Amino acid sequence: MIQEDTISAVTTAPGNAAIGIVRISGADALQIADQMFFAASGKKLETYPSHTMVYGFVRDREGRDIDEVLTVYMKAPRSYTAEDVIEIQCHGGMQSIRQILALTYYYGARPAEPGEFTKRAFLNGRIDLVQAESVMDIINSKSAAALKIAVQQQEGFLSKKLKEVRRKLRDVIVHLEAVIDYPEEDIEDVTYYEVKNSISGAAKEVAVLLEGAHTGKILKEGLRTAIIGRPNVGKSSLLNTLLKEDRALVSEYEGTTRDVIEEQLVIGGVPVLLADTAGIHDTKDFVEKLGVERSRAFLDKAELILVVLDGTQPLTSDDETILAAIKGKNAVFVVNKTDLAESIITKTLAERFAPENVIEISAKTKEGIDRLESWLKEYVYGSSRQSDEEIYIQNERQINLLRQAADSLKDAVEAAENRLPYDCLTIDVDRALTLMGEITGETVRDEIINEIFARFCVGK
Repeated sequence: MIQEDTISAVTTAPGNAAIGIVRISGADALQIADQMFFAASGKKLETYPSHTMVYGFVRDREGRDIDEVLTVYMKAPRSYTAEDVIEIQCHGGMQSIRQILALTYYYGARPAEPGEFTKRAFLNGRIDLVQAESVMDIINSKSAAALKIAVQQQEGFLSKKLKEVRRKLRDVIVHLEAVIDYPEEDIEDVTYYEVKNSISGAAKEVAVLLEGAHTGKILKEGLRTAIIGRPNVGKSSLLNTLLKEDRALVSEYEGTTRDVIEEQLVIGGVPVLLADTAGIHDTKDFVEKLGVERSRAFLDKAELILVVLDGTQPLTSDDETILAAIKGKNAVFVVNKTDLAESIITKTLAERFAPENVIEISAKTKEGIDRLESWLKEYVYGSSRQSDEEIYIQNERQINLLRQAADSLKDAVEAAENRLPYDCLTIDVDRALTLMGEITGETVRDEIINEIFARFCVGK
């Protein structure tokens, strides 16, 4: 599905830099390059082996040198787009890049649309839609773990698994259609039994993928976490300890933090959007009261709550108000100030909440911080999902489609259990097959493809 027109764009970030790259892709890429690039050797680009870096100059229409460059010709289909591709590496000054790009337009290329190079790679069959979407995930990765997952998706980990499941479902449909066309009453029991087992097996594999979606989204977007507690329990000290810097003001006086302080960091390999909130309690101070209101509002947005409590004091009415406010939310209870005295509230908290969610620390001496980080890592990954072979889906579009496919497979299993007509089973299985095909791009509509690539940056 090689495109007829030729496109070009700057593929490096805007602004002055050491190097700038202009990419040309399409049937006329070599012809366009030959009119503006002149190798120092005097040879034409096509005389060099594909993927060879060639030294020379880009010259304007009057034959004047614009820049000293390195140019590489990547012959189709061994290129990013599976088309003929030329990449010109020039100095990173804006004037040089602009003039070289303008020359590509003059000699016949048109400006590339956002994501069009990757879109062509998809349309030309070099990559599937999962691999295409992973390109932006690689660019936007917030942690080493998120980058690793994105690279795995680009290498086809998820695509391979989905193709395996789709193959099994196609076999189910073929089986059912064969029985419909050639009915035999004596194989009916066997048919329902085999079909149910096959669909259940596929449903379990889909369920495993969905289990990893929570982890994938956190690693991609960051775990939105709020540190809450009444004044002077050590919330800001905990923030500073996790950040390994004095970001928040720490004082022995109450009400020091009067607003929400947000920071991004990586804890135990997990990207975290961490917010230190104003101490939640009753106050008549107008500014502090606004901070408390913002803290309460932030609780609704946070996925995880770090409830900080003073382990040297009994639970107060303000503590109880906070504990009531987080009812039903994901929370870990951090008992602070263990360097001053043995905690007198840990046992009480462990009885009211899960004991594994109560962690004693000293924000001052950093004792227990490693246990908090381990807890956080297990919260994100789960206790049994940390191998290199695990697949974590990060993309919301893919997650939604997979959830719908799971619902269809559930309906198909129930239909087999209730011995509904084979046509009913086929409809549900075929829907799941189509939905998973939309993830990889095998059954996706053109408008969805256009919408996906429109989110990419120009040059990618």
